[in-house]
Formats: sequence, structure tokens, C-alpha cells
Amino acid sequence: MTTGREPAIQPAEEAVVSAPAQPGGLVSRISDAILSIVAAVPDSTEPMCTAPESKARVLAESAARMAAAISGSAAMAPGPLGLLTLLPDLVAVWRVQSQLVADIGSVYGKDATLTKEQMLYCLFKHTASHVTRDLVMRAGERFLVQRVTGVALQAMARKIGIKVAQKTIAKGFARWAPIVGAIGVGGYAYYDTRKVAQNAIELFGGVVVLPAN
Repeated sequence: MTTGREPAIQPAEEAVVSAPAQPGGLVSRISDAILSIVAAVPDSTEPMCTAPESKARVLAESAARMAAAISGSAAMAPGPLGLLTLLPDLVAVWRVQSQLVADIGSVYGKDATLTKEQMLYCLFKHTASHVTRDLVMRAGERFLVQRVTGVALQAMARKIGIKVAQKTIAKGFARWAPIVGAIGVGGYAYYDTRKVAQNAIELFGGVVVLPAN
């Protein structure tokens, strides 16, 4: 469907290719990948539902299993080869999660007003609440969504990228014990996707107030 959303911010394409060796470079690539994911808000084919929370939880379970399979498979690559899968793994999981957010928004009838700010909030509220609290403010059942500039969004992505990079480096050690690591990494992707779903259900289940144009 056509939603008339804002033009996407286009970071460098190489952001989704492979993880660099230096932590600073990893943060930059993760930040660029985050911007790419949240700017390209996907469309959804899910119809509006009379029991949206129940449907959203079904969608969440399916997406969580898919994310776990992606991360678990990527973690099976051993040693240095496995390290090259770190960033592509993140991006693939985020794509699954962003589609999940769009689908949950759709079953609640709010997909046409889904913005990059809401997407960033849903994807990373549980990871970096100190960043996302500036995007969406809650007042009872009302969620006041802020509109931010491209520069501000880049700064937020950078802060989130630092947090994600710390976890990513820790996950890298799992590549040296592929079977055990695959179970742990896949389990985390499952858990993380369920948290994304919960963020989306909480947001879209309330009254979303967008800024005036």
C-alpha cells in the first residue's frame, strides 16, 4: 500500500556488508545500518484485526522463531569466519523485526502513520531506553511521538550503536564455540524479537499522537 512516508535517509551501502576489526568502525557501521533499517519503514499486508493483541502475539512468535533461526545459523560459522557474520546477522534480524513492527501496526490499524521515530522506538526501547525516551513520551494511554531532524536521528543511532556494539563484540566470542554459541545467540535473537513485539503492542495499543505538520 502507498503510505506517503518521508524519504529514507541513505547511509553508506557498505554498512551492511561485514563487521570491521576496530570497535570504532563497528559502531559507525552499526549506526549506519540502524539508520537504513528505520528509514525504510516496510509496508504490511496484514489487515486490521478486531483482536489485534492476539494476532500481534501470533506474529511475534513467528518472527521470533525466524530471527532465532537466522542468528543461530550465522553463529555456526566457526572462528574468524564467524566474526564476518556479525553485522549481516544483526541487519537480517532487524529486517525481520522491522517487518514485525509494521505488521503489528497494521493489525492495530496504524500502519499508515508509522514513522521512522516510532520504528526506532519499537526496535530499541528495551536496548537503549535512555535514547528512545526522547522519541515517544507516554501520558496515560496516549503516546506523544516526537519528530526529529536527520542530524538528531543520526546522533540517536550512534548512541544505540555503541550499546549494540558492546553486545555484538560479546556475541563474537560465541563464534569460537559454534554449537553452544548458536544456541545462545539464537535464544537471544528470539528474546530480543519478543521484546520488540511487546514495545510495538504497547505503543499501537494506545492512542498515538503525531506532531502537526
